[in-house]
Amino acid sequence: MNRILKSVSCEYQYLNLIKRVVNDGSKESGRNGNVYSTIGESMRFSLENNKLPLLTTKYVPWRVCLKELFWFMNGHTNNNLLKKQNVKIWNDNATREFLDSRELFHLYEDDLGPVYGHQWRYWNAKYYNCFTNYENKGIDQLQKIIDELKSEDKSSRRLIVSAWNPEQIDEMALPPCHTMFQFHVTDNDKLSCSLYQRSGDIGLGIPFNIASYSLLTHIIAKHCDLKPKEFIHFIGNAHIYENHVDKLKKQLLLKPFEFPDIQIDGKYDNINKYSLGDIDILNYKYHPKIKLDMVA
Repeated sequence: MNRILKSVSCEYQYLNLIKRVVNDGSKESGRNGNVYSTIGESMRFSLENNKLPLLTTKYVPWRVCLKELFWFMNGHTNNNLLKKQNVKIWNDNATREFLDSRELFHLYEDDLGPVYGHQWRYWNAKYYNCFTNYENKGIDQLQKIIDELKSEDKSSRRLIVSAWNPEQIDEMALPPCHTMFQFHVTDNDKLSCSLYQRSGDIGLGIPFNIASYSLLTHIIAKHCDLKPKEFIHFIGNAHIYENHVDKLKKQLLLKPFEFPDIQIDGKYDNINKYSLGDIDILNYKYHPKIKLDMVA
C-alpha cells in the first residue's frame, strides 16, 4: 500500500507545478507566444520496484517517447527516420521554412543538424549532414558513461552527458532544451539520473521528458546490471503557454492512478541493440488524452 501511495503522490509534484506557474508565474512574451513561467523548479520520481513515472492524469504516448529516445541513443539526426515510425514531434522544426529561419540553408529538409543524438554519441564531430557516417568521430559520451558504470569507478561524480555544445548550437534546428544529465550510483548498485533542463514546456514537453529520462535510466540500469532508483528533474525556466492554461486547469481536477510497471526483456552486449520490442509497460491506467497544440 505504501508503494502505491508513493507512486501516486509523485504525480502531485507535476500537478502542483501547474498550479504554481499558473497562479504565481510571471507573464512573459517570448519568441513563440505568451507564457506564464517560474525559475528553478525540481521534482523527484522513484524508479524502484520497476516503476515508471508515466503521468496518469492524461495519457502519455510512451511508444512515441521510446522511439525518439532510441533515435537519440543511436546518434540519429534525420527526422525521416522518426516520420517512418509515425513520430511527428520534430516535424515543425524540420521544414524548409523553419530551417531557413535558423539560416540553415545548407541542410536538407528533415535534417535537424547536430542535435541530441549527435552530441550524445559524436560530441563535437564536424557535422556535414544526417547521412554522414560519424563512427569513431567526436566523443561517444553515452558509451563512456556505460563503460564507467561497468567499472570500479561507477560511483564517480563525473558521469555526465551534455547536449549543450556552444560550438555547434547555431548548426542545430533547435538548441537543446534538456541540456545535461548525470548518473549517480549509490549503495554500489542503485542507479539514479538527474536532468538539468534549461527550458520546460509544462503542458507538452515535461511529461515527455520525465518519461524519456526515466526510461533511459531503466535501460542503462538493465544494461549495466544495476537497480534503478530515482529520476530527479531540474528545470531552469518552467513555463505554460497561454493557450494551454484552460486545459491544464481541467487536468488539475483529475485524481492520479498508480504509475505503471516497466519490464525490459533481454540484455545485450551493445546499447544500440535495444528496441521498442524489448520493452513492455504494464498496468498503465490513465485518464483520456489531453490535446494541446504544439508551439514551435
